[in-house]
Amino acid sequence: MEITEKLLKFKFYILLALAFSLIILINIYVAPSFIGVLAYFWPLLASTAMFLFAVVLFGRTSPPAAEAPGEKAAEGLLDFVAGKPEEVRFAGESSKSEQNLM
Repeated sequence: MEITEKLLKFKFYILLALAFSLIILINIYVAPSFIGVLAYFWPLLASTAMFLFAVVLFGRTSPPAAEAPGEKAAEGLLDFVAGKPEEVRFAGESSKSEQNLM
């Protein structure tokens, strides 16, 4: 009786372990084999490997630039976005000098 009482105490955990094991076994039976998946996706895997090889190769062979070529253009764009220059106005807006003339 003591064993039965202890087993009933862990009934939920035993059922959970059995259900999980059953799900794993069904997935192993139904799922395709690894070779089947590899045969289906080999073009994708091969092209990804070649791309990564090219990235590593170009990363090692080309020296890093002292200053990025687009850095000046990016700074100008950031300056434009951060603060609205006086020359750029939207329709309906007037500059301070036009307001003083009125």
